[in-house]
Amino acid sequence: MSTFEKAIHDATATIESLRPLQSDHARAAEIVGQCLVNGGKLLVCGNGGSAADAADFATEYACRFVTDRRPYPALNLAACGSLITATGNDYGYEEVFARQVRAFGQKGDVLVAITTSGNSPSILSAITAARTAGLHTIALLGRDGGRAKGLAAIELIVPSTITARIQEAHKFLLHTICEIVEERWLLPNEGR
Repeated sequence: MSTFEKAIHDATATIESLRPLQSDHARAAEIVGQCLVNGGKLLVCGNGGSAADAADFATEYACRFVTDRRPYPALNLAACGSLITATGNDYGYEEVFARQVRAFGQKGDVLVAITTSGNSPSILSAITAARTAGLHTIALLGRDGGRAKGLAAIELIVPSTITARIQEAHKFLLHTICEIVEERWLLPNEGR
């Protein structure tokens, strides 16, 4: 089997492994949709490739996903280099997202935290800060969930050990949340 064929095989198996997450996925979409139509905002964070996924997810709301509609507030917490480096320098890298959660998050907002390992200290701190501040928490994790398992109210754990396949599955989960939220909450809210 070629590398390409093996990647297709593994990616397909990983996507198929997500079926048991459907109920939690639907709850995540509902929490995001309700938050946005009720005037709340999304705070999204991740490191490395997961930061790119966080940026894409936030953009789908602040710009648009499929249909032209009004923008909704969604912040990618990895976006501001000066804020991240100042926080990392002054408080330690594990605080780069938590400090922003405390600065920008309000009760009823949603934190979406993404980590393939489930062990990123900056993500663990962000989830803890969000819970303390009364935000809804959704974590997209990989492998066995790592140290983040059990911290967020909703967990979408991709049961793979291959980082690339976990990231691809996270992208699928995030895009399908966008699809559900736009169809069920955002577009019907356009006339209000």
